[in-house]
Amino acid sequence: MSTQGDDRLEILQGTLDVLVLNVLLDGAAHGQGIARAILKGSNGDLLVEHGSLYPALQRLEERGWIEGEWGTSENNRRARFYRLTSAGRRQAGVEMDRWQRLVGAMANVMGLRPSEG
Repeated sequence: MSTQGDDRLEILQGTLDVLVLNVLLDGAAHGQGIARAILKGSNGDLLVEHGSLYPALQRLEERGWIEGEWGTSENNRRARFYRLTSAGRRQAGVEMDRWQRLVGAMANVMGLRPSEG
């Protein structure tokens, strides 16, 4: 992830995994497609560098949360397409719940919303 000298946001360590899992909830995608989906979904604020994305994909595959399979991209190029496993689909829900709790807690500490208690 990079700030490219502009106002793009640096992704906090550990959040790339949840972003990738979330993108793959919509179906299989290759690495470049995942990076584009994150960039588009963030309105251009989050740029995922290959040096961050591919180690994350490898890590998620090692955990059994995604599976990769070789195929042909829309550019007629050989690409590895990733899809969620059933364990990955469950983990996506767990990770998104954790992320929502973290964001809510941070917002509360910063006084950005009233506490829900």
